[in-house]
Amino acid sequence: MEIILVSLAAFLAAILTFFSGFGLGTILTPVFLIFFPVDLAIALTGIVHFCNNIFKLFLVGKNARLSVLLRFGIPAVCAAALGAWVLLRLPIQTTLYAYDLYDHNYDVSPVEFVIALFLLIFAVFDLHPGLRNIHFDKSKLVIGGLLSGFFGGLSGHQGALRSAFLIKSGLSKEAFIGTAVVISSCVDFSRLMVYSTRFMDASLLEYKGLMISATISAVTGAYIGNTMLKKLTLAFIRHFVAVLLIVLSLALGLGFL
Repeated sequence: MEIILVSLAAFLAAILTFFSGFGLGTILTPVFLIFFPVDLAIALTGIVHFCNNIFKLFLVGKNARLSVLLRFGIPAVCAAALGAWVLLRLPIQTTLYAYDLYDHNYDVSPVEFVIALFLLIFAVFDLHPGLRNIHFDKSKLVIGGLLSGFFGGLSGHQGALRSAFLIKSGLSKEAFIGTAVVISSCVDFSRLMVYSTRFMDASLLEYKGLMISATISAVTGAYIGNTMLKKLTLAFIRHFVAVLLIVLSLALGLGFL
């Protein structure tokens, strides 16, 4: 059942990821959270996200702007490793808080609380027009790279901050998308190298079927998105996903997941 849900989510999210304002990880992370612990869900999402980005590199990577890659991408890659390092050091077994509700005990670990908090923040970021439309000039690219990379490594959410800092960089639509894909790929690689220090020992190969299926679905969706949906407006879907993220963050923060 999880293979079907994850693959469908990967396919639909990849179709939308070029132009909708949110990325593959935004939808996939909540889906993985239904079936796996928080840190493992983020790692699995990162693997599928990285494989999909490699495919997108062949589609749009040639349009990337080198000057922006250097100023934004290098800090992002370094900060992604730091964010991933922080994630792996958040206690999983420790209970941050617990409570009883209707004769059932719910407990929340520090890592679940942190990820729930960031899911909520980035969902509100997407929903609120004033926050979503915040842009920074190109003199702040290094700061943007550090922030985007760090949160990419910590929770997998890098797209919103990356867009906020790159949108005023004087890039054409094609250069913007190409640059974003290259940076995202490098951030994924950086955080996956850190994740691997824990999860290679946790038998990720047990989930190879799920990851292969999700990756194929994401690549198929990315191809369709790149060729057929370039002019589609997806404000409703964007808001719908943001609301789902809020629901998920509350469920995670309350210990329901």
